[in-house]
Amino acid sequence: MSDDAAGDNRVRNAALVGILVVAVLAATALDLPIVDIVTIGFVERSLQAATPIALTAIGGLYAEKSGVFNIGVEGFMIFGAATAATTMWIISGGSPGQGDVWLAILASVLVSLAFAVVFAVLLIRYEADQIVAGLALWFIGLGFGPFMAVLVWDSRNSPSLEGINDLTVPVLADVPVLGPIFFDTSPLVLFTAVLAVVAWKFLNDTRYGYWIQAAGENPEALDTAGIDVTRVRYAAVIFSGVMAGLGGAVLLAHAGSFTGTGETMVSGRGWIGIVAYLFGNYNPIGAAVAALVFGGLDMLQIQLQTVGIEVPNRLVNLFPYAGVILVLTVWGSTRTPSAVGETYESEE
Repeated sequence: MSDDAAGDNRVRNAALVGILVVAVLAATALDLPIVDIVTIGFVERSLQAATPIALTAIGGLYAEKSGVFNIGVEGFMIFGAATAATTMWIISGGSPGQGDVWLAILASVLVSLAFAVVFAVLLIRYEADQIVAGLALWFIGLGFGPFMAVLVWDSRNSPSLEGINDLTVPVLADVPVLGPIFFDTSPLVLFTAVLAVVAWKFLNDTRYGYWIQAAGENPEALDTAGIDVTRVRYAAVIFSGVMAGLGGAVLLAHAGSFTGTGETMVSGRGWIGIVAYLFGNYNPIGAAVAALVFGGLDMLQIQLQTVGIEVPNRLVNLFPYAGVILVLTVWGSTRTPSAVGETYESEE
């Protein structure tokens, strides 16, 4: 690690400690019932809220590590959520069960894969502006979600669907505190936790992971080594689209219904996913931890109401976005891959 990178890490760690100290002091000064707020139920809900953000963040960081900025992850999440909801309803005949939830998630992944392939071709082969294309995809998603809902239910919002059931691990689920959180929870939460570790290991300890990083840092050197930069970037961008679509499907599976009004039920989580991997410094595990922070802020509204703390809903709803601003301010020095946003053509 270079001296500059080490210095940046020290500054970030010091800033994080400072933020935590300020938060504890503020809670003490305001006499907030921390024990009543940070409960097992709150942690469980925070993990579920974090899961779609973490999946999107992991996919997004892979694309950016390869040199392509996939700003369209918000749109992919909308595609995923809308596809999962409508598929679940159609294949179940209006009475979905647990098997329909899993089939809907699979359908969402396949549809996201198709969209991701087209998106990757536009960005890599036809060299479309990555920001413009990503924003266009988002706008298309904003229309796609409500359109599908109206087509199926004649309303922008779905009726009650089926949510994913918790996975209970015998014996381990009875362990105090940790048992209910980790061994009696949504299988999608456990899947995401495992995926974050695997994604980190793959990126840092495999040959293909090195290729992805080289494609974003020094594509010329990768090309000289005989590796097709274009193929590496295609794979990374397609993976990012699939992961964001999966994130949308997971969001739907945890919510149990689809909301197509406003900015749809995705409501900025794709954008927060981008911030999460910046917060995590392009580390999948760090991105997942950052997603948990944002998930906790998102669930804070419910928890404050539960303990009887009267805070205006609109103010509490701003907590995740205030967290985004804080993260961007403190972590603003995160170094992006050198060749991100740059097209590359082999000299052969």
